Amino acid sequence: MKHGVMMQYFEWYLDDDATLFKKVAAEAKNLKDAGFTALWLPPAYKGQAGIHDVGYGVYDVYDLGEFNQKGSIPTKYGTKDDYLKAIKSLHEVGIDVYADMVFNHKMGADGTELVKVDVDDANNRNIDLKDDQIIEAWTSFTFPGRHNKYSSFKWNKSHFSGVDYDNRKAKTAIYRIADTWNPDVDDEKGNYDYLMGADVNFENPEVIKELYNYGEWYLKTTNVDGFRLDALKHIDRLFFKDWLEHLRKWSHKELFTVGEYWSSDINDLLNYLSENNDCLSLFDVPLHYNMFMACNASGTFDMGSVFNNTLVRLKNQNAVTFIENHDTQAGQALQTVVQDWFKPLAYCLILLREEGYPCVFYGDYYGIKKMNTKAFKEEIDLMLKVRHHIMEGSRHDYFDHFDVVGWTFEGNNDPQSGMAVIISDGPEGIKDMYIGKNHAGQTYIDISGQSNYQSVVNDDGIATFKTNGGSWHIYVNQAYFDKQCRLR
Repeated sequence: MKHGVMMQYFEWYLDDDATLFKKVAAEAKNLKDAGFTALWLPPAYKGQAGIHDVGYGVYDVYDLGEFNQKGSIPTKYGTKDDYLKAIKSLHEVGIDVYADMVFNHKMGADGTELVKVDVDDANNRNIDLKDDQIIEAWTSFTFPGRHNKYSSFKWNKSHFSGVDYDNRKAKTAIYRIADTWNPDVDDEKGNYDYLMGADVNFENPEVIKELYNYGEWYLKTTNVDGFRLDALKHIDRLFFKDWLEHLRKWSHKELFTVGEYWSSDINDLLNYLSENNDCLSLFDVPLHYNMFMACNASGTFDMGSVFNNTLVRLKNQNAVTFIENHDTQAGQALQTVVQDWFKPLAYCLILLREEGYPCVFYGDYYGIKKMNTKAFKEEIDLMLKVRHHIMEGSRHDYFDHFDVVGWTFEGNNDPQSGMAVIISDGPEGIKDMYIGKNHAGQTYIDISGQSNYQSVVNDDGIATFKTNGGSWHIYVNQAYFDKQCRLR
């Protein structure tokens, strides 16, 4: 769909009440009417903490809330039946579903094994501190509660490259099981193969075969439309190229896929895409950090450079833009919260421009109950209306000021079409912007609710638009907005 928008439909601090999938099924039509075209749903399989697991402490990927394992039948979000009904409800209204795939590690093993390891330096995993140590590692995954249904594959020490805990000595360290770490991963910490839990060994052919089989099973079982891939920088960098190629041929589906390669260095993202022949998209982490810096700079950030060194600027067809996610929330490992005052400005920058595939965060849309954070549903809904019904025609950018930036769209053949956006991270300001000679004499009003200012287009197609300090404004022809949006 033109100008598609996805939502990450979960946040870290949701109640452990197994109701999210029922909620999304009930909300499907409202989400479609709001303008969402796809949802990224949370990991739907059983984690080590059962109903209390957000989904990234992966235990049994075949248990979608069906078996009594880890203290519960449902996952944090619901049962398998709830999940499948949610997908069906979304499909019925025309919303695609992307499943969250976490392949890097497993947690909550069913038993331990004696394993020979090398102990590596936590800050440089290429340095061995001790060789040939014997530890008791949690590496045996037998899934007794599932009784071999769907897969009889059992995970053991040969399927993992490392762990971080010796059960016999109750000691934590970086223990390497494999002869070497996988060389085709990010070079942070020397080699960033190991992240957490029992680290999956992507050089083991039994592992590769099982993950291919699992991909087929998941698509056949759920009928999802694509994937969100976790922790790419820690996984063999060519694995998913082959995995996705196989599943696309097997399923005869496009399988849109976005991966999390968490790096603020744009070169890391560009290199990963190049090595994988652009077979997937990546989250635009550098853009997120630009937003984070802007909202914390007390007006000293250069808004004219907000898109510099970002994926949406350099390779927009592979960029998924976002403001927040479950990892950047307060209290999480990657905490980089974009402040509330700046969030509407940030959403203007990703929702009211064509480049990239924007992803709205559940916590921004509905608010985060346990953190008592603001919901921006009203602002985002307005932007989605404008995106889908007003944002048309040639665009003109004005990123030529340290604080005040803006852009316009000339609109379509309707003389009342056209729009302008202007924002400031510092003082109030004005900006003359070209919106089209065919709009000469027309009056444009601010529909953001931030001001009552009106702007009249001169004979040259230029109008003076105004912004309050630290604010955002969307200017449209009121009659055209009513005709395109309010009567739909």
